[in-house]
Amino acid sequence: MTLRFVGIDPNTGGEGSPTVWVEEESADLVLQGEEADGLLTSVVGSTEWAAGHKTGIPAHERVIRIPARMVPILREACDAPERAAVEHRDVR
Repeated sequence: MTLRFVGIDPNTGGEGSPTVWVEEESADLVLQGEEADGLLTSVVGSTEWAAGHKTGIPAHERVIRIPARMVPILREACDAPERAAVEHRDVR
C-alpha cells in the first residue's frame, strides 16, 4: 500500500492533526480527523440521508470532522486521482 501525503491541517500544533492522503493503487482518499462528538454522531446516525438507505453508523465506520480550512487540501486530494488517470492515459 502506497499513501501519497496531500496535506495536514495548517493550524496543527504538532500533535494529532487532521490529515489527508491518497492511496495510490485505489485512488481512495484516506482521512484522519477528530472523531465527531456525540451530538454530531447522533444527527448523522439518525437521519435518512438517501431515500431508502438504512439509518445508523455501522460498527466499522466513524464520523470524523475535518476543518473547513482544509477544503483546499481536500480539493487537491480529489483532483489527484483524476490527474493521474489523465497522465496514465496520455502515456499510452
